[in-house]
Amino acid sequence: MITIKEIEEAKSKMNGIVHYTHLDHSHTFSQLSNNDIYLKLENLQKTGSFKVRGSYNKMTSLSKGELEKGVIAASAGNHAQGVAYSSSQLNVPCTIVMPKGAPLSKVEATKKYGANVELQGATFDEALEYALGLQKEMGATFVHPFDDEAVIAGQGTIGLEIYEQLPSIDAVVCPVGGGGLIAGVALALKTLKPSIKVYGVESAACPSMKESLLANKPLTIDILPSMADGIAVKRPGNLTFELIQTYVDEIYTVEEMEIARTMLLLLERNKLLVEGSGASSLAALIYNKIPLENAKIVPIITGGNVDMNFISRIIEHGMVESGRFLSLVTYITDKPGHLHKLLQLIAELDGNVLHINHHRIGANVFPGQTKIQLSLETKNQAHIEQIVQKIKDAGYVIEIDL
Repeated sequence: MITIKEIEEAKSKMNGIVHYTHLDHSHTFSQLSNNDIYLKLENLQKTGSFKVRGSYNKMTSLSKGELEKGVIAASAGNHAQGVAYSSSQLNVPCTIVMPKGAPLSKVEATKKYGANVELQGATFDEALEYALGLQKEMGATFVHPFDDEAVIAGQGTIGLEIYEQLPSIDAVVCPVGGGGLIAGVALALKTLKPSIKVYGVESAACPSMKESLLANKPLTIDILPSMADGIAVKRPGNLTFELIQTYVDEIYTVEEMEIARTMLLLLERNKLLVEGSGASSLAALIYNKIPLENAKIVPIITGGNVDMNFISRIIEHGMVESGRFLSLVTYITDKPGHLHKLLQLIAELDGNVLHINHHRIGANVFPGQTKIQLSLETKNQAHIEQIVQKIKDAGYVIEIDL
């Protein structure tokens, strides 16, 4: 079984290879959560994610003969880049199998680190199956994303850094997918200071670790689509499950809209681009999922690899959740001046019209009427309620269209 000794050895290997990431005190998030919040910024790590720590430590644990045969991994995202970067630092042949639908930006980033990328299968599971078959043919070492002692030890180096940076820490909050990060961090911190609380956070769309802990064994569950795709894991690891049972205090879940708003807040307030899985730890604190007050807490911001095409959707989701966007449908008489009257009501309350669409033909649109779809920029939820009430008071029938 892994101990803190392996984590300390992993840390010594990484000097000059991975960043010793900042621990950034946030006044904004401290106020929002009624705690003292320090962000561990692994989104600023090499390759944009903590994953490089585990993959590098795994490779440095291999023999010369194993390294010569190369490594192989299956991933749609951060693990791929971590393995590719680590192999480039050690001059090791590397093959990454990614599903055909993987974002082009992540495919290209992985290739730039020198990896041979093969696109196989429609899903991650199909890519994994292909990778395991290829590994047997090649004789290469398969680098597991989480269920491996060397990988867990590498991720656990974050715990050592946190303790060095903030010895008075009360609690740490980790996103949880397969469990490699929280297993290593919890082992390190609980060994150094047993009073530290370690909490995990999953998306409510894929709570595989929480369900497994309730069942007292690793379970494979059906999961829903999630913007926190980095922690959308159907089944946790066996090694990680045992460590989490031993060292982790509790696992909580957050909703998709809570993740979206937290991503937007990080972008606006801290100027940090953070992926959904990376924001989940902070979301649990902002939305009071964890019963702590006036405590020194470190949420680990695990990654910042966001597809550029996805950023506009993040902003839209976050604006809806924070009450800064309203989409509504109503009907007006199809005569000059009637649209102006509707827009005048909105202008009087400082609502900003972003988009407007007319539909004279369609279901429930009677002759002489026009269906109006409006997208408005608003200030907050109270502002939305004011606008909606004023429009209703003027005699309009409206539908909120989110």
